[in-house]
Amino acid sequence: MSTTQQLISGVDFATVPTRDFDAANAFYGETLGLPRSVHRPDRGFAEFETGNLTLSVIDAERMGLEYHTTPNPLALHVDDVGSARSALEGRGVAFHGDVFDTGVCHMAFFSDPDGNALMLHHRYAPREPRA
Repeated sequence: MSTTQQLISGVDFATVPTRDFDAANAFYGETLGLPRSVHRPDRGFAEFETGNLTLSVIDAERMGLEYHTTPNPLALHVDDVGSARSALEGRGVAFHGDVFDTGVCHMAFFSDPDGNALMLHHRYAPREPRA
């Protein structure tokens, strides 16, 4: 057990870079159906709520950052991966491969219009605590 005082109590947001701010807003707000809580096109960012984590969609270059897509998928929780995948396919989302079953969860991989990696995720087996 660590004797170091814990300073960090959570994650406030995850950044999602874009080069096409309008397309990203449409994708996260309309295609994925996430509620938008902040919209600052004049500053090049918008925030979308997932229930437990805010996705901050930013025009990286406008904020003075290098633009790079996110290659490791953000896992978006859903109650049923198959039905959520079908709904998103009906909205034009293309998935990479079949639903993947790890033995503890289901995953379905896709990307946003900029190529940022995303996945639908549902854990169906309980977590096993480890020390």
